[in-house]
Amino acid sequence: MAKLFTLHSRGLAATYADLENQASAQKEAFLRTPGSILERSNAGGFKYYALQQYGHERIRKETYLAGPVGSPAADKIAQDMQTRIREQVDVVASVRLLVREGYAALPPKAYSVIAALGNAGVFNEGGALVGTHAFEVILNRLGIRASAFPTTDLDIARSSRISLNAELEGGLLDILRTSGVEFEPVPGLDPRDPTIKFRERGRSNFTVDLLVPSPSMEYSTKYVPELKAHAVALPYFRYLISETQPGAAISRNGCVAVRVPLAEKFALHKLLVAQMRVGRGEKSRKDMQQAAILIAALGDLHPGAVEEAFAKTPVSARSRIRKSLAEVRPLLSEHPAALEEIDGL
Repeated sequence: MAKLFTLHSRGLAATYADLENQASAQKEAFLRTPGSILERSNAGGFKYYALQQYGHERIRKETYLAGPVGSPAADKIAQDMQTRIREQVDVVASVRLLVREGYAALPPKAYSVIAALGNAGVFNEGGALVGTHAFEVILNRLGIRASAFPTTDLDIARSSRISLNAELEGGLLDILRTSGVEFEPVPGLDPRDPTIKFRERGRSNFTVDLLVPSPSMEYSTKYVPELKAHAVALPYFRYLISETQPGAAISRNGCVAVRVPLAEKFALHKLLVAQMRVGRGEKSRKDMQQAAILIAALGDLHPGAVEEAFAKTPVSARSRIRKSLAEVRPLLSEHPAALEEIDGL
């Protein structure tokens, strides 16, 4: 069996670290391509600056920037935007280099949505990106290349109240729609049940789920007041999101600062979830594979991290995690450090 990951060079890891710093420092992430500034005039002869960009659907979009052309205030806005565009062009060039060498990048549509969530403050303290997109950010932070896991699901976690940068009347749905993707609530099987999922209109399978910890071992729904939305409450979920770390989600259009779970907790939680899924089909296999990749990498790069994370797991979860560890053991045959570590759990 082949190794589950390869290590990126230190130079590439340094480039990604620079992108993380730029993502955390920027006041607002671009939702579209960097674009260009144009001078326009309306029917009345009023001259103004417009920003021309391309979105995830590759359709050109122009937005009013400032006017009139020549006024100190409008010129200053245009100059500041030009500086941001130049910086973004440099970011995109760095992303292009990383993607060419095997770093995980978001599809443009998913990036636009995650950037919109980041701009709104959803990934401030109390919020995090989870699921496969978080897994990709974690791979990039570890500086490793591994198998891709395509997904049309986007999962957001909320561990405690999130301090949004601004309040939108429509809450989470309004935030999602600022991305340029037309989302709609997905009705439940019972019309009386609250909406717990948002989906792109039309025939798309692109969905967004809001997840929170369950106060018990039961699955339920919980209202999140700052997002004006209902979330799915999951057992054992607090273990995953009680500790998070900063990261950067990258795309051909730019980068955005997010928060993601710790790699070792993500891996163990995936092993736990794999045993809890009804039917244990393709999603369980994906859970196991993602967990195995992270355990293999952590065994080589951060020995002891998995053992420490296991010590923090709820006692009631450990038998399920051990059962999954026995199942993923064959996947780790080329990673002796990881095998040694899981044998001690």
